[in-house]
Amino acid sequence: MRAYGTDLSSRLLLGTALYPSPAVMAEAIRAAEAGVVTVSLRREGAAGEEGAGAGQRFWDLVGGLGPRVLPNTAGCHSVKEAVLTAQMAREVFGTPWIKLEVIGEDDTLQPDVFGLVEAARILSRDGFQVFPYTTEDLVVAGRLLDAGCEVLMPWGAPIGSGRGLNNPYGLRSLRAHFPDVPLIVDAGIGLPSHAAAAMELGFDGVLLNTAVARAGDPVAMARAMALAVRSGRLAFEADPMEARDMASPSTPVVGAAVFA
Repeated sequence: MRAYGTDLSSRLLLGTALYPSPAVMAEAIRAAEAGVVTVSLRREGAAGEEGAGAGQRFWDLVGGLGPRVLPNTAGCHSVKEAVLTAQMAREVFGTPWIKLEVIGEDDTLQPDVFGLVEAARILSRDGFQVFPYTTEDLVVAGRLLDAGCEVLMPWGAPIGSGRGLNNPYGLRSLRAHFPDVPLIVDAGIGLPSHAAAAMELGFDGVLLNTAVARAGDPVAMARAMALAVRSGRLAFEADPMEARDMASPSTPVVGAAVFA
């Protein structure tokens, strides 16, 4: 997978929130062999119960694991807030990459696509390489590309819901309309089968967090997700058969024995 001129080692992108401990998070990232991990400026800078150095220790841990770091603007509800958070994250993490979130609705955490496009345009002009968390809407996708984005991250379902792909038709249409744009399904993945289904549609990657972090065994689930992503991609590249309405015998009937 290639994003903004960078070749990534894996098509699985993993979040760093909600794990029972930093040690479990680190083991899950290793098990997933994730090419990218997302980090929150709020998470990195939090003092927490361990004191003022907890954020730095977290950053040192994540930075030592190897994957590329993708800061995000999680929790931002306005263009101004998202742009400011992105600018601060660039200073803290030393990367122009930003996963852009502008939340428009609290119950579903659906993106505010109007604010998202505006923020993407501002950040792109400022030298950021933007990974926008968006919907599967084709018009919004086009506006984001016009704003300077070179990657799109449509949701599968609401963040943390684990519902999988709510609109396979919309995601399939997005893939067909933008065949050369890197597309990553972001949010809503709950099971390895969901991740495999996204990859079978031809998506370039999957970003998930809660499904691994909140599993009974996050390390085992991370490994399962990694296998599912690989399997789904292999299936897509194999050019799978089309679904049929009627049965088709797998054993040839020509030349079969005939009994009088």
